[in-house]
Amino acid sequence: MVEEENIRVVRCGGSELNFRRAVFSADSKYGGHRAFLAEGRGVSFPRVGEKELSVAFGLARRWVSALLRARVCGGSPGYPEVRLARQVGMFPPPHPIPGQFTCRYIFCVSGDFVKVYSTATEECIHILHGHRNLVTGIQLNPNNHLQLYSCSLDGTIKLWDYIDGILIKTFIVGCKLHALFTVAQAEDSVFVIVNKEKDIFQLVSVKLPKSSSQEVEAKELSIVLDYINQSPKCIAFGNEGVYVAAVRDFYLSVYFFKKKTTSRFTLSSSRNKKHAKNNFTCVACHPKEDCIASGHLDGKIRLWRNFYDEKKYTYTCLHWHHDMVMDLAFSVTGTSLLSGGRESVLVEWRDATEKNKEFLPRLGATIEHISVSPAGDLFCTSHSDNKILIIHRNLEASAVIQGLVKDRSIFTGLMIDPRTKALVLNGKPGHLQFYSVQSDKQLYNLDIMQQEYINDYGLIHIELTKAAFGCFGNWLATVEQRQEKETELELQMKLWMYSKKTQGFILNTKIHMPHEDCITALCFCNAEKSEQPTLVTASKDGYFKVWILTDDSDIYKKAVGWTCDFVGSYHKYQATNCCFSEDGSLLAVSFEEIVTIWDSEIWELKCTFCQRAGKIRHLCFGRLTCSKYLLGTTEDGILSCWNLLSCALEWSAKLNVRVMEPDPNSENIAAISQSSVGSNLFVFKPSEPRPLYIQKGISREEVQWGVFVPRDVPESFTSEAYQWLNRSQFYFLTKSQSLLTFSTKSPEEKLTPTSKQLLAEESLPTTPFYFILGKHRQQQDEKLNETLENELVQLPLTENIPAISELLHTPAHVLPSAVFLCSMFVNSLLLSKETKSAEEAPKDVDMEEEKESENSDEENDFTEKIQDTSNTDLGEDIIHQLSKSEEKELRKFRKIDYSWIAAL
Repeated sequence: MVEEENIRVVRCGGSELNFRRAVFSADSKYGGHRAFLAEGRGVSFPRVGEKELSVAFGLARRWVSALLRARVCGGSPGYPEVRLARQVGMFPPPHPIPGQFTCRYIFCVSGDFVKVYSTATEECIHILHGHRNLVTGIQLNPNNHLQLYSCSLDGTIKLWDYIDGILIKTFIVGCKLHALFTVAQAEDSVFVIVNKEKDIFQLVSVKLPKSSSQEVEAKELSIVLDYINQSPKCIAFGNEGVYVAAVRDFYLSVYFFKKKTTSRFTLSSSRNKKHAKNNFTCVACHPKEDCIASGHLDGKIRLWRNFYDEKKYTYTCLHWHHDMVMDLAFSVTGTSLLSGGRESVLVEWRDATEKNKEFLPRLGATIEHISVSPAGDLFCTSHSDNKILIIHRNLEASAVIQGLVKDRSIFTGLMIDPRTKALVLNGKPGHLQFYSVQSDKQLYNLDIMQQEYINDYGLIHIELTKAAFGCFGNWLATVEQRQEKETELELQMKLWMYSKKTQGFILNTKIHMPHEDCITALCFCNAEKSEQPTLVTASKDGYFKVWILTDDSDIYKKAVGWTCDFVGSYHKYQATNCCFSEDGSLLAVSFEEIVTIWDSEIWELKCTFCQRAGKIRHLCFGRLTCSKYLLGTTEDGILSCWNLLSCALEWSAKLNVRVMEPDPNSENIAAISQSSVGSNLFVFKPSEPRPLYIQKGISREEVQWGVFVPRDVPESFTSEAYQWLNRSQFYFLTKSQSLLTFSTKSPEEKLTPTSKQLLAEESLPTTPFYFILGKHRQQQDEKLNETLENELVQLPLTENIPAISELLHTPAHVLPSAVFLCSMFVNSLLLSKETKSAEEAPKDVDMEEEKESENSDEENDFTEKIQDTSNTDLGEDIIHQLSKSEEKELRKFRKIDYSWIAAL
C-alpha cells in the first residue's frame, strides 16, 4: 500500500515528437432561478429565497478558500503535498528543433526531455529527463558518438550517455538557449543561438571547460554572427567547419573562421511577381566543398558558389516544389541534396542537377525536417502530423514512429474506445486516430470521410465535428460538416458497426442532413440492461432526435439500420447538450439556459431546471451512489448540482468550468476551470460540494478537453487526496494540443519492460515477434537442457574409437569411401540400452559395492564359523571360498554387456 506519493503533471510523450532535424548516431446571478413549464407539463419551482442564496454563497466561499489554500508545489493540512512537473509541450517553440539519429538510434525532443528510439524496432528505449524547461536543441558529440548534447531554455547544456540514459555533465550558461550546433574541429566549444534583444538573436560560441565536477559554469561566450533567424534550419556549418552560413529574410551571411570575416549577399525584395517570394526559409552546406544550398518561399533552391568574393559569387536554381521549401540536407559525401515541403514528397537531387532527381511521394503530411545518418545509409524525415519516417538510401521507407497526430483543431474531443481502452480523437484530415496511452503508440487510423485530401489553404474542407461510442464499443457515430456560407450547410451522419471478422469498424448507415442546422451534441444510451441501441442528437435547429436500430433486411440479405424514432423540442430554443443517466432511464437535454429531463421509455418531459446564469455549457449525470444528481455548468461561470429525487438545486458554486468529465469507474468528477493565470483542477463528488482534490496551475493555457482512462491494474493510493487516481487516470488536452496527465512515475519508469529488453539485447536482430515466441522457446530450451543433464549418457572416449582415430590420422588421399566410414563411425557411437547415465552409474556402483562388501563380510564370517564347526566332518570335501577381491572382479565381469556377440 502506498501511503503518500508525489503526483506530477506530465506530458504524454507521443503528443508531440519535436523531432525537427533528427539526430542519428554512428553506431452571482442566483436571484432568477426558476423552472419553466413545457406545454403545461413538468414541475415548477419558486424563486430562490435568501436562505438558498446564503447556502450557495457559503459553498462558493468554501471552493474559493480551498483554491487559495492549494499551492503549486505543496498543500495544506487537508491536502497532501503534490509535485507539479513542468507542463512539457505546453509552450512549443515557435521554430523547429533539430533532432539527431544514428544507424541504431534516433533522438527527438518531446517537451523538456529527449526520447531515444531504436531505428530497428521503433521502440522507445530511453527518456533523458533533467532539464527544467523546454529542450531547444540536441546534437551528437562529434568526438564521441556515444554521447549527446542537449540545450534548453533553462540556460544549461547537458551531456548525456544515451546508451545507459545517464547524465554525465551539466554546463550552466545562464541565458536562454534557442538552438545548439557542434563542429568536430571545435573540440572544446559548441555553438548556440541566444536572444540579445526582442526578436534579435545571435550565434555565439560557448567554451566548455574541463572539470571533474557534475555542474560547471560556462561563461566564456564569443559572438560569431549577429542579427540571425531563431530557427536552427537557418544556420549551417560547411566544408568541415571552415565557415558557417546564416539566412534571414532576403539576406545570406557567411562567416569564415580562419579569416574572421563575414560576407553578406542580398536577394531582390521588390514586390513584383518575379521577386515577390525570394525569402530564405532554410539553408544547408556541402560537407566537403564550398557550396551552400538555400531554400526559398517560392519553392526554388539556390546553390551558391564562389562566395568568398562578394562580387564574383554565382548561384544556380533548382525548381520543383510549388510551395515553400521546408528543409534541405546534403548526403554525407555531398553527392546528393535532399529537399522537402508541403507536397509530402522527398526529392533527391543527384549531382545537384535538375535533370537527375528521384522522388519518394505520398508521405502523408508536410515534410518539416530532414536528417542524414553519419554513415549515410539512412535518411530521416519528420512531418507536420507528428510522425518520424526512417528511409533507406535507395528511397524506401523502413520504419515509422508515429506520435499523437496534431490536427488543425480537435472538434470531437477526447473519447475512450471501450474495446481497446485507446484514446480516440481527430487525427489526419477526415480520420479518427486510436492512440494507446499505455504504450504511447498510435494503434490505427479510421478513415471517416473516405475522400482525398487536398492541401490548399484556400479550400474549405469537410470537418469531422462529432463522434461517440455506444453499446460497449459495438457502434460508433460520426458527424461531418462543411459550411462555406451561412445558407450552404452540408451535414452528414454516419453510424459504424464493429466487425469481429475484420476487427474494425464498417460503415452501416449514412444519413444525409439529419438536422437542418449544426449538430451540437450526440450520445448513446450505454446502460447495461438496454435492449435496443439508442442514439440521441441535439442541434441548433431547436430539436433533438432519437435514433434507434431497426431491422433492415430484404429478400437478399439480413441487415440492420438506424432510423429516427422521436423528435423533441422546447420552445424552439437551440439544443446544446444531451446525456443519458447511468441506468438509461432518463435523458437530459439542455436548451440554452434550461435543462429538460425526459423519460426514455415513453419520451415524456418530466421536469425542467432553469439556470439564469447563462447558456448551459456542460451536462453530466452522477454515477454509482451519486446517480441521483445532475450537474451543469454555464458560460457565465456557474457550476450547479440538482437533486433529481427532490427536483431541487442541491448546491452551486461560482467557477468558470471549461472541462467537466465523470469517472466511469467511480463517483468522482473532474472539473477544470480557467482563470487569468492559468487552469486549475477540481475533483469532487456530487454528494459533497467540498472538493476531494485541488491542483492549481496545471496549465498556463486553456484546457479544452479531458477524459478519464480506466486503468488495467488499479493503483492502491491510501491518501484521500489521491484515491481518485486509483481506478482511472485523467488526461487533458490544451489549446496547443499538448496531452498531459497526472502520474507518480517519471517518464523513464513508465517505459515498458519490452523496451528495456530491447536495449539490453540491442546487438541482436530482435523484432516484436521475437518477444512473443522467443521467451517461450527460451523456456523450452532451458527445460530441454535440464532433461539432457539428467539423462546425460556416458559416451566412450574418442581416443578409444577406431573409426575416429582412423579419420583423424589417416591421410585424406588414402581414406576409404565416405559410405564405409560413415557406417563405421555411426556404429562406433551406438550404446547399450542398459548403459546408465554418467552421474548415476558411478554412484550406483559404489553403493552396490559397499552393500555387497558388507554382505560378503557377513557371509565370510558365517562361512568361517561353518568351517570351524564342520571341518572335522567334511574332511576332503571342503568347498573353496572366494576372497573379497575375487568377488569384486567377478561382479565387474557380470556387469559387462556381451550382447554384441550376438551380432557376429
